[in-house]
Amino acid sequence: MTTSNNACYILAIDQGTTSSRAVIFDQRMQQIASAQQELSIVYPKPGWVEQDPEQIWQSVLNCIAQAVSRAGLSISNIAAIAISNQRETTILWEKGSGKPIANAIVWQDRRTAAFCRQLQQQGAEATINQKTGLRADPYFSASKIGWLLDNIPDARANANAGKLCFGNVDSYILWRLTAGKVHATDASNASRTALFNLNSLTWDPELLQLFNIPANLLPAVKDSAGLFGTSTVDVLGATIPIMAILGDQQAALLGQACISPGMLKSTYGTGCFAVVNTGDQIIRSNNQLLSTLAWQLNGKATYALEGSIFMAGATVQWLRDKLGIISQASDTEALASQSSYQQTELLIPAFTGMGAPYWQPEAKAALFGMTRDTGKAQLAAAALCAVAYQSADLLDAMRQDGIAVAQLRVDGGMTNNGWFLQALADLCQQPVQRCNTTDATVYGAGFLAAVSLGYYPDISAISALWQADQQHKPQISSAEQTTLYQRWQTAVAALLKQQL
Repeated sequence: MTTSNNACYILAIDQGTTSSRAVIFDQRMQQIASAQQELSIVYPKPGWVEQDPEQIWQSVLNCIAQAVSRAGLSISNIAAIAISNQRETTILWEKGSGKPIANAIVWQDRRTAAFCRQLQQQGAEATINQKTGLRADPYFSASKIGWLLDNIPDARANANAGKLCFGNVDSYILWRLTAGKVHATDASNASRTALFNLNSLTWDPELLQLFNIPANLLPAVKDSAGLFGTSTVDVLGATIPIMAILGDQQAALLGQACISPGMLKSTYGTGCFAVVNTGDQIIRSNNQLLSTLAWQLNGKATYALEGSIFMAGATVQWLRDKLGIISQASDTEALASQSSYQQTELLIPAFTGMGAPYWQPEAKAALFGMTRDTGKAQLAAAALCAVAYQSADLLDAMRQDGIAVAQLRVDGGMTNNGWFLQALADLCQQPVQRCNTTDATVYGAGFLAAVSLGYYPDISAISALWQADQQHKPQISSAEQTTLYQRWQTAVAALLKQQL
């Protein structure tokens, strides 16, 4: 696809859990301008996590307008739009009006834990895993859709009558950008619903029946790159093609130039997601990791193996918003430097259950080892170390699955913290390379749009663009790490035993 000279910029949207961002890139993938807006999260009941879809949409519009203005451009200078998004977060809306029938159920939400446990007891999890690479867990979209259909008045009747649409956040943004003309998603997002068959690359009728979801709710599934639709003049002021959609972690995998099998990245945003490219092979984990789809290009799927941690940056937010011991996330670096790995305090941040490799959706958080000396420094260090220890859990599971990890490429907001990066290298016993942008997610999505526009021949071109700006090597011995990590594992085991 070609564009005129005055329309050569890429607008990349990164719609995350805690904020929305818009970034303008030029043809060389240089960032020109950006804008960001924080989002509210609602916790109606213990374990319930919701967001207002209309607030999500308005934040995206606001960020687009601000980014374009800061770049000194007009919307007509944009050649293409790319979307990356928080995955699994589930929205149902009216096909006629576009109005959501309820708040979005966020990926962290645990309200369907009992239903998922029933599926496990019925032996359905093996079928789900074989078809989708996922688990019978509240994390994924399918059980959330079922909950909305069964608990929102008239929802199931309207769904059966073809009056509702389901989408994760990417589909909802696409629908709104195109003024309701396009109801679609890409294969990477579809693969996170627990309804998409990794083998056939289609929605699976047996899984739709298992979760009691009518097929007419679902968006069309497309390649991750290509023309999804065009924004309308009424919405953005110009008709701009939407040329790329990727789930946020898949976008970060691409943004980190992990385009060959065996390459691994770990993103530290609200949660932490370690993803390794497995090429055209679906690797079935024996250690409770997820098989997933990295991207689909020209009808061909590239797969990945993923470990998901639900609380990473969100744990730092807890220190700020609930305990009030920091005023901003960056305060944790100076505080943690006052303590050490040998401190007695250990935080198990199971605020929304535990993800891989434990998969205990009803686990609750706990703080071990407090003394009269426990203070802000120890809590900050415990929060940061908890993320590093959970990363060690994921890397250990990958090694047991036969993945040889050579280096850990990292990105996300938490990687601005030097103390955390060194803790990550030490407690994982792994060299850590930080991408020269913490925004690998939006970069990966933007780059895919650049490929769609013909600015680059294919995704292999990203290898020459990728750079590291920080490297950290382990500074403690393997023996010391083993002792510390065993203490972490003992604490997790004690917590889960107590709460099961």
